Amino acid sequence: MTRETSDIFVAMGARLAITRNEIGLSQAAMAEAIGVSHRAYHSYEKGKRGIPVEALVTMNDNFEIDVAWLLLGTKSVRVAHDIEALKDFESSLDRYLTEQNIRIKSEKRGAIVARWYQSHVEGRQVATDDVHTWIELVRE
Repeated sequence: MTRETSDIFVAMGARLAITRNEIGLSQAAMAEAIGVSHRAYHSYEKGKRGIPVEALVTMNDNFEIDVAWLLLGTKSVRVAHDIEALKDFESSLDRYLTEQNIRIKSEKRGAIVARWYQSHVEGRQVATDDVHTWIELVRE
C-alpha cells in the first residue's frame, strides 16, 4: 500500500514544526536559516509542499537534525537527542530503584532500558506506571 503524497507532506510538515519548536525558532527565523522564503517554509509545515533537499542538508548541518526522522518519522529529532534521552531515563530508573530499595539484576535492568528506548525511538510515550510494572515483573 502506498501513501498519498499529501499524507507524506502533512506528516513531514508536522515533524518539521516539532523540530523548529525544539530548536526554538520562529517560522521566519527557520526559513531564513535554511535559505527559503517565509511563505515557502510555511507551506512545508502546513504539508502543502515537500521541503527541498538543499534545505534538509542545511538543517542537518546547522542544527544536527536527523533527516530520516524528519522525512520518515524514524529515529529522533536530533542525532544526539536519543542518547541524552537514554541517559536521562537510565538516571531516573536508577534513582527510583535506589529510593524504593528495589534490586534487579543488571541484565533485567538492561531489558527495561531497552524496552523504554525502543518505545522512545518509535515515538511512543511510556507512562511511569508502565515502567513500574516492568520493574515489578523483573524484581529479584
